[in-house]
Amino acid sequence: MAADLKFAKTHEWIRPEDGGLATVGISAYAVAALTDLVFMQLPQVGRKVKAGESIGEIESVKAVSDFYAPVSGEIVAVNAAVPNALESLGQDPYGAGWLVKIRPDDPAEMAGLLDQSGYNALVKAGH
Repeated sequence: MAADLKFAKTHEWIRPEDGGLATVGISAYAVAALTDLVFMQLPQVGRKVKAGESIGEIESVKAVSDFYAPVSGEIVAVNAAVPNALESLGQDPYGAGWLVKIRPDDPAEMAGLLDQSGYNALVKAGH
């Protein structure tokens, strides 16, 4: 897993990219916890979002779960392939399973998120 990933307590990951953008997805832990994914709804490109705001839904045979914006900004791209190939979330959650690209309003907002070891501790604690 890349050292440049940051994690929200709600199990989204974010990776800074060239050009001031950031790629967002959900963690392998979250994908495994959801099991048997059947549907995903992604946000619209151009949508302005606030950190912690629900930006889409993931439905499994067990439940419907929201996923959240880890930072505030504008959605500039969505991975339109994922809803038709939900298995990519389990196979490559930090690569092909990315969900959206955000142009953060304030890139420094990412500093307040968890690093890999902090996220591992959160998961180990059962959150």
